[in-house]
Amino acid sequence: MINKATVKHLLGELPLTAEMYWQFYQHRRPLTKSFSLRHVEKCLPEWRSQVNSALQRGQSGVDPKRRILLFGTLRYWIEHATLLGLALAGLGHEVTLAYLPYPNWRRSYSRFDLRRHDAYARSILRQTAPFLECLPLMDVPPVSPQLIPEALKKSIQEISLRDTQYTLQVENVDCDGSRSPSARLYQLRLKRNLRAAGATLAWIQSLEQAKRPEMLMTPNGSILEMGAVYQVARYLDIPAVTYEFGEQRGRIWLALDSEVMLQETGALWEARKDQPLTESQLAQVRDLYASRQNASLWKNFSRLWQGLPSQGGEQVRQALNLDSRPIVLLAANVIGDSLTLGRQIFSQNMTKWLERTVRSMAQRPDIQLVVRIHPGERYTTGPSVAQVVRNVLPDMPSHIHLVEAQDPVNTYDLVEIASLGLVYTTTVGMEMAMSGVPVIVAGKTHYRGKGFTLDPESWEAYQQLLEYSPAIAPMQSLSRQQVELAWNYAYRFFFEYPCPFPWHLLDFWDQLETWPMERVLSDEGRALFGDTFRYLTGESRNWAKTSLEML
Repeated sequence: MINKATVKHLLGELPLTAEMYWQFYQHRRPLTKSFSLRHVEKCLPEWRSQVNSALQRGQSGVDPKRRILLFGTLRYWIEHATLLGLALAGLGHEVTLAYLPYPNWRRSYSRFDLRRHDAYARSILRQTAPFLECLPLMDVPPVSPQLIPEALKKSIQEISLRDTQYTLQVENVDCDGSRSPSARLYQLRLKRNLRAAGATLAWIQSLEQAKRPEMLMTPNGSILEMGAVYQVARYLDIPAVTYEFGEQRGRIWLALDSEVMLQETGALWEARKDQPLTESQLAQVRDLYASRQNASLWKNFSRLWQGLPSQGGEQVRQALNLDSRPIVLLAANVIGDSLTLGRQIFSQNMTKWLERTVRSMAQRPDIQLVVRIHPGERYTTGPSVAQVVRNVLPDMPSHIHLVEAQDPVNTYDLVEIASLGLVYTTTVGMEMAMSGVPVIVAGKTHYRGKGFTLDPESWEAYQQLLEYSPAIAPMQSLSRQQVELAWNYAYRFFFEYPCPFPWHLLDFWDQLETWPMERVLSDEGRALFGDTFRYLTGESRNWAKTSLEML
C-alpha cells in the first residue's frame, strides 16, 4: 500500500496538482494558522490606497530611487516585509518582494505542501501590485548546490551550523552523522539554505545588469534563509542592509554590508567617545540602569532583566555565605544564544571558555568565584551552564558558588560586591564597568575594545589576567575616566545606535493604529523616520550629526 508521504511526493512533482488541490479542496484557505496572512489580506486595500495617495501627492522625492530586493520568510517576517516594502514603494523606490513560504524553520515539508503554502501566499501578495513585484522563490530553478561557488557554499554551511546551534541551544553539533537530532536538523537547514541561496543567485544572474537589484534588504542576515540570501548579495557585491528589532519599541537596528546582530558600534564610538554626556543624557541612562537593577520596565523597553528587585549587596553576600575574600563574578550567557555563536576570539566557543575558567578558578582558594547563570535559562530547553560547571567540577570547591537561573538573586547585587567580572558577551559586562568593576571580556561583543574592559586576544593573555589582575590582588576599581567612558558608551548603544522606526516586529499590528501607513508617509512621518528609511535603503549613517532623541 502506498503511504500518504509517497502520494504527496508524487503529487508534488506533477504540475498544478498542489495548486488545484488548494483552490478547490481547501477553498483558497491557509493550510495552517501558523501561516495565515489574513491580517495582511485585510489591510492591503487600505495600504495600497495610502501608498497611491502618497505617490499622487508627490511625496516620493527620495534621491536616489533604488531597485530593492526585499526578502522574507516565515509568516511574521513576510507580513512585516509586505508592510515595509509598500512603505518603501510609497517613498518612490522600486521594490521586489521575494519570499519563501515556510511556516517553520525546523520542520521538513513535502513539495506538495510547500506548493500549497506558496499558492496561498501568492494569492495574497499579488494584491500588492502595482507597487510591489512579488517574487515567489519557489518558482525559481536554483543553481545546483554543486555549482554554488565554494566561498558562498562555505558561508551557507556556517549559517546552517549556527541555525542548528541556536535552535537546539547547543554549541557542539554533529554535522556528518545521520541519526542524531543535531545532524538531522543541520542537514535540513543546509538543504533549505542552499535552496534559498541557489534560487536567489539564479534569479539575479538571469537579469540584465541594468535591471538587477541595486541593493538587498533582509531581516537579521545571520541565520536561516535570511542569512543565505544576505550571503548571496555579499558574494555578488550587491550592497545589503540587514535589520532587526531589540527590546525597545519604536526602534530598529540597522547594518550596511554587515550582519546586524554583530552590533558593530565602532564608527559610532569613534565619533562620540570624546563627547561628554549632557545632564539629560546622563539622566536617561541612569534611569534605564536603575530600572534594570530593580526589575521594572522603563519607557519603551519591553524586557525585564531580573526576576526580583535589588536587595542589596550585603544581603546577597549573607544569602550565599560569602566571606571577605575577593569575589570574581562570572556572568554567563545562555548556551546557544545568538549573541554568543560565532563570537569566539581565543576559545572554541563559550562552553570551552567556561570549562577552562572554572578549572583555573578551582585552584584559587584565595578568591571566591560566583557563577551567575543567565536568568533567561528559565525559558530554554538546552543544556545549562550549571551542568557544564558540575561536569568540570563534580566535587565543587567551597569557594565556587553557583547562582542558578531560578534562584531569587538579583545580578546587580552580585555586581555590587564583585571585585572582578568575567564575561563572554553578556551586556552585564558593560554594566559591571559602569559600576567601576574591572571586567575581562572573552568573546566578540559590541562593547569590547571601547576603553573600559580588559580584552585578551589569547588563552595565555587571558590566564595572565586571571592570575595577576589588580582586581584580585590587590583589589582595584576602574579609574573614574573608564567608568565615565562606560556610561558614555551605554548611552550611545541604547539611545543612538537604534534608529526611530514606527513598526516593531512583535506588535506592529497594534502600532499601525498609531502609525498607519498614511501617517508614516506624511511630512510628519518623513521628518521622524526619513533618516531611518534612507539608512534602510543603503545610505551610510553620519554619526557626526546631532544625536537622535527618544521618541
